[in-house]
Amino acid sequence: MNILMTGGTGFIGRQLIASGQQHTFTVLTRQSSPVFASANVKVINTLQYLSDLNEFDAVINLAGEPIVGRRWSDAQKQKIRASRIQTTQQLVELFERSSSAPEVFLSGSAIGIYGDTGEQKVDEFSDIAHNQNDFAQTLCRDWEAEACNVKNSRLVLLRTGIVLGDGGALAQMLPAFKFGFGGPLATGSQYMSWIHLQDIVTAIYYVLDAEDVSGSVNLVAPNPVTNAQFTKALAKACGRWAPFRVPKCALKLLLGESSQLLTDSQRIIPSQLLNNKFEFAYPNIDEAFSDLRSL
Repeated sequence: MNILMTGGTGFIGRQLIASGQQHTFTVLTRQSSPVFASANVKVINTLQYLSDLNEFDAVINLAGEPIVGRRWSDAQKQKIRASRIQTTQQLVELFERSSSAPEVFLSGSAIGIYGDTGEQKVDEFSDIAHNQNDFAQTLCRDWEAEACNVKNSRLVLLRTGIVLGDGGALAQMLPAFKFGFGGPLATGSQYMSWIHLQDIVTAIYYVLDAEDVSGSVNLVAPNPVTNAQFTKALAKACGRWAPFRVPKCALKLLLGESSQLLTDSQRIIPSQLLNNKFEFAYPNIDEAFSDLRSL
């Protein structure tokens, strides 16, 4: 396939390109001179270079300012929203201007769209209660709404959970755990829906090719765990104890509103993938961390 990709220099995008040797990519990036190991990559810095999308078979939209690790000031919120929604709007306009539009549009989203689900298991077919005060949920709703303006191509909304691999969220967690300062966050009872980097790459290529898969797809492993279980598994993989619980008030003081990403509970099930017989290489957290132990 000839694929247009936004966010190709990100944590997931780079691995998608590295694993997609059979495809050719045109990558939209803000980086001035990104380096890719593959020779099948062309780089553009703005979508204004394109008058339409006729040359592409597929579009994978992963663009977005990182949402984790920074306080959500008003300016940062605006930056986070603009990086996702404006890029998606531009892509929709290009779809509309195309006489031979790409067959499939894979557009990024996140499980944040479900909000705080507590202990309830939630999948793509669950009713979603919308909390207007939940920035992450509102962001995902608006992001997906823009993507849904594409009418004549197959649309898949990639609702991503916590991705475990060499980089991303795990890179921020590891130093504390390796030095024995890790521990549960808040009560530790909140659920975390995660996925191994290898599985998310495989799943994205799976839905890219699966002509009967459309709509929202939860990119998470089938076995979400509580934060306490996650902490125990990561500490075990690091060969350390994890005795230092971080109170919710401390997280709120440190991160402000964005601390909800660490304290909200999301027990999300990937029913679309399971119903389509997708096979996870790492369905359980201990297996995932065992593979990532070298990190």
